[in-house]
Amino acid sequence: MTPDTTQNERATEETELLRRLITGARFVLFDFDGPICRLFAGHSAETVAKELVDWLGRQGLRGLLTEEERVHPDPMAVLYAVDGRHPRSDLVAELEGRLTQQELKAVASAWPTAYADTLIRTWSAVGTRLAIATNNSPRTAAGYLAGRGLLECFAPNIYGRTQNLHDLKPNPHCLVRALNSMGAAREEALMIGDTPTDLDAARRAGVPFLGYARNEEKGKHLKEAGAECVVNSLEPVLGVVRAV
Repeated sequence: MTPDTTQNERATEETELLRRLITGARFVLFDFDGPICRLFAGHSAETVAKELVDWLGRQGLRGLLTEEERVHPDPMAVLYAVDGRHPRSDLVAELEGRLTQQELKAVASAWPTAYADTLIRTWSAVGTRLAIATNNSPRTAAGYLAGRGLLECFAPNIYGRTQNLHDLKPNPHCLVRALNSMGAAREEALMIGDTPTDLDAARRAGVPFLGYARNEEKGKHLKEAGAECVVNSLEPVLGVVRAV
């Protein structure tokens, strides 16, 4: 057997797995930032993280963070760090609110993921129930979807971050809320996400998972975490949905 033959067989197996995942899904849960858009494409997440750190500094609370946390490019890392030291506090609530405001600001410059809009409209048109399960603010997701004319494809099933950070993925809390609201059986659902955290939440919720990776590094992380089916474009997903 030649390497080309092995590669072709693997591609065929992956295509068949993708088809099975999609044809078996009557309910689809989307992560937001990644599969639907790049939220911080034009409004740097690193800048948002720095603004949160600077705000803590103005409150005289910079010492709550380690040196590594102060320069971390992910604003969620700052939020998690403070919550770890002052869980469910007013300080965490204030930081979460500030992060939400920055996310809402980022909506205007977010980049749509290629084929996402068409896929969402097509899936919704054929009767598949759609929901959002995200670690971003649900207000952020709703604002972006409204701006793209996609809100009616999801509403009211948009579940995201609250001030209780322990409910965020990999905790399956928002997935379970979405499934329950739609009356969805786990085996008839599908989660589309772009991180191992999404995969872990799907596993814990008992939901099949489809990985989306916009680059090789994200694909590698998903496969190392155990994702069986990973696509680097939503185009083949759209193709299967149209063919069903």
